[in-house]
Amino acid sequence: MITDFSYTTGETLLRIEGISMAYGKIKKNPDGSIASAEHLILDGISETVSDIIRPNMTQGQIVCLLGPSGRGKTQLFRIIAGLQKPTTGQVLIGPEGTVVRPGMVGVVSQFYPLLEHRTVLQNLVIAGRQAGLTKVGAREKAMHYLDRFGMADKADQWPVLLSGGQRQRIAICQQLMCSEHLLLMDEPFSGLDPIAVDNVTRTIMEVANENEKNTVFVVTHDVTAGCTVADTLWLMGRDNNPDGSPTSGSYIKYKYNLVEEGLAWRPSITEEQHFLTFVRDIKRQFKEL
Repeated sequence: MITDFSYTTGETLLRIEGISMAYGKIKKNPDGSIASAEHLILDGISETVSDIIRPNMTQGQIVCLLGPSGRGKTQLFRIIAGLQKPTTGQVLIGPEGTVVRPGMVGVVSQFYPLLEHRTVLQNLVIAGRQAGLTKVGAREKAMHYLDRFGMADKADQWPVLLSGGQRQRIAICQQLMCSEHLLLMDEPFSGLDPIAVDNVTRTIMEVANENEKNTVFVVTHDVTAGCTVADTLWLMGRDNNPDGSPTSGSYIKYKYNLVEEGLAWRPSITEEQHFLTFVRDIKRQFKEL
C-alpha cells in the first residue's frame, strides 16, 4: 500500500502563455491581446505543467481537461498539439521553452488509426523512422514499448486482429515513438463498459509513470474516470453577463490539485466517500461552466 504522498515540483514541462482563439473580425490591443472579436472561442489561457517528483519512484503527470460541449476543449487540444495556430499566445515545451510544432506532442484519437497492411511492429518502426530514428534504433525502441505495455507477443500480428484495448495501447506506443514525453488523449473512455474504463485508466497511469518527464493530457466528458486517473484537473468554462447569458471566450475557470485534495495515486480511490463527494461537486459545477 502506498503511504508516502509527499512530492516536490521540478522543471517546467509545458507552458501555455496567453492563448486566445478567435474567428471573424478581430481587433487587437497595442500589446497584441484581443480587444474584441466576432467569434471568441478561447480567451487568455495561461497554465503551467511542472515535473512532479516523488521520493524513490518515477512519477509522470496526468492532466484531465473537463468541460461541457462547446467550451473549446478541442480547440485547446489542437493548439497544445501544435496542430492549430492560436490567434494570440503560444505553447512552449520543456524547460528550454521550445515553441510547439506538429509532431512534438503525440495525439491519440478515439479511433486509434493504424496502417492495416502493416504489422504492429512495422507500424511502430515506421513512426520511429519518421521521427528520425535509424531502422535499428526504431526497432529497439518499438520493442521496448511493446514489452513495457505487455504487447510484445503482438509484434507480428496485423492490426485487424487486435482488440479495442490492444489497439489503443499500440496507438499510444506509436505516438510515444515520435513525441517522446507528451501525449494528448481524446475521449479515451468513450463508449466503454466499466471494466474497459478501468483497463484504460491503468494504461494511462502506466504511460505517465514510464518516464519521469511523461505528461498525459486527457480530454473527456467522463467526470468520474477523469478524476480517477488525473493528478490535476482543469475545468473549462465561461463567465456570465449581468443578465445571466454566457460571455464569449472560454478559459480554465477552475483548477484542482488532486494530490493536495488527497485524491491522487490511490488504487482504491473510487471507493472512498471523499472521492464520491468530490465527483458529485464537479458535476454540479458543470452548470456554472
